[in-house]
Amino acid sequence: MVMSRQELEGVVEELKDIKGSQTELISVYIPADQDLNSVRRQMEDEKGTAENIKQKGTRKNVISALDSIGRFLKRYKQTPENGLAIFCGNVSDSEGKSEIDLWDVEPPKPLNTRLYRCDKEFVLEPLEEQLEADEVYGLVVMDRKEATFGLLEGKRVKVLRHMTSGVPGKQRAGGQSSQRFSRKTETMAKKFFKRVADTMKDLFWERDKLKGIIIGGPMPTKEDFLKKGQLNEQLKEMIIGKKDLGYTDESGLELLVEKCQDILEEQEIMREKQLLEEFFRRLGKDLGAAYKEEDIQKSLKYGAAEKILLSKKLDKPKIAKFTREAKNISAEVEIVSVETEEGKQFWNIGGMGALLRFEV
Repeated sequence: MVMSRQELEGVVEELKDIKGSQTELISVYIPADQDLNSVRRQMEDEKGTAENIKQKGTRKNVISALDSIGRFLKRYKQTPENGLAIFCGNVSDSEGKSEIDLWDVEPPKPLNTRLYRCDKEFVLEPLEEQLEADEVYGLVVMDRKEATFGLLEGKRVKVLRHMTSGVPGKQRAGGQSSQRFSRKTETMAKKFFKRVADTMKDLFWERDKLKGIIIGGPMPTKEDFLKKGQLNEQLKEMIIGKKDLGYTDESGLELLVEKCQDILEEQEIMREKQLLEEFFRRLGKDLGAAYKEEDIQKSLKYGAAEKILLSKKLDKPKIAKFTREAKNISAEVEIVSVETEEGKQFWNIGGMGALLRFEV
């Protein structure tokens, strides 16, 4: 089953804490289009290589982990739609004792990485990149001469489009009066603003994951555009911030992201505050919420949990446990910070909660 972002975050946090005493933790990344038969053959070949490991305990653990991966892969007739990541190895804290465990991840987005590695820790960077790309914001940097459009996906800036206006600078063409020149440039600027508005609609209007739009550029230009650019009211409502900038090319997008960190952090905080306010509202009215661990477990057992809330301050094994159980009933998992008053209050009542589909 494909994992949600929150489920993936829980698994990644769990795997980060696992360290091998020797190079006996295996990470396998299988891209969406890779033939599983080739992966199975590779695991058999790696067993032959592992026979050369000098230390007996390490050799035994690596071969056992490869056997576990091979058995697990037999469950699949073909590679899952988004690919597959497998992590397996000895997780025992006791020296000389073996405890082979295996985790499998069907990520929320297609995997492009093909990898096999045996090390003292699991390779998690490809999955961490998927976690970064969940927050999406529209970016626009513009003045009267040019505009550049992009997306902020996690921490990555993606350039979508660049356009120029053709509006001349302050130098007038020979023979043109000041008033005539001014009228001409204003007409051209107005047409350019209309093109910018149309492009924003084309690029941003139907992006379901878009959380907002941020505009950068010289101070008068942004205000003129919002007044005269014929941008529809729905897109105006999506604008969550404006920043003064002197650059309106691709480098301007990068600078805009640097200058708007306060806005982005505030947006995430507001979303979290709204979620916790809804939780406390339901809890106060005894209407579809639970906060005691036994009640949350019961809601998971009977499929009543719609959304599980977990504080970041909870120990990672507990977060991983609840995440796995939530996955079994298709419940969402939200990891809550303690950076807001609501987050602190949530931690003070135990740091866990559930929004319910129905009472149990």
